[in-house]
Amino acid sequence: MIIKDNVFVVTGAASGLGMETARSIAAQGGRVVLADVNEGQGAGLAGEIGPAALFVRTDVTDEASASATIEAATAFGPLRGLINCAGIAPAAKVVGRDGPHPLDMFARVISVNLVGAFNMMRLAAASIAKSAPTETGERGVIVNTASVAAFEGQMGQAAYAASKGGIVSLTLPAARDMAKLGIRVMAIAPGIMETPMLMGLPRDVQESLGRTVPFPARLGRTAEFAALVRHIIENPYLNGEVIRLDGALRMNAV
Repeated sequence: MIIKDNVFVVTGAASGLGMETARSIAAQGGRVVLADVNEGQGAGLAGEIGPAALFVRTDVTDEASASATIEAATAFGPLRGLINCAGIAPAAKVVGRDGPHPLDMFARVISVNLVGAFNMMRLAAASIAKSAPTETGERGVIVNTASVAAFEGQMGQAAYAASKGGIVSLTLPAARDMAKLGIRVMAIAPGIMETPMLMGLPRDVQESLGRTVPFPARLGRTAEFAALVRHIIENPYLNGEVIRLDGALRMNAV
């Protein structure tokens, strides 16, 4: 899929992986819809990128909000892709010092990280399916964000790991469902990345975490995530797979 002159929706675009991905798409000549609940940062990024960006306040868990974002994207130009980066990661053990894991916390993580991604995917795909196919028969591409926690969730990550495990399991059947529509579905499972949450930790803690990565022994960079998204968009034979982006990291229990 060609990025230039096509529209891509990026959820969670106001920070971290989503922000860098949005910048990357715009730098390649694409048009990007910045979907996020953070109006200040989202509007600021739109101003930075310029006419190639449109910010739309989006709650990925809300059907009406998500539908409005997809409608805005189709009005912005030919919608060809969705990159789901929106997510939350509160920590709690199944049974901790204060008792059992709060059910509302678990449900909220699943709602944002998994249901929200599916909500955006189904609506974006329905819109992309109406587009004319390219010369190769492709109509669009969807990239969801999983995590290495889907495979090696650590203590306190039951909700987060479950949500990202859902993304992993969703990838292949969704790709098969949309094959006849010419829409590819992929997922990226990042390791420990330079997201706002980790960058807020003390420098020595960041370096300690980086040393747990075999090679290169550092935190992953948001630009590396964005580069992989770009390659997935442009490589038509990538479909139905989850790619780990983790420097060969395999997380321990804690």
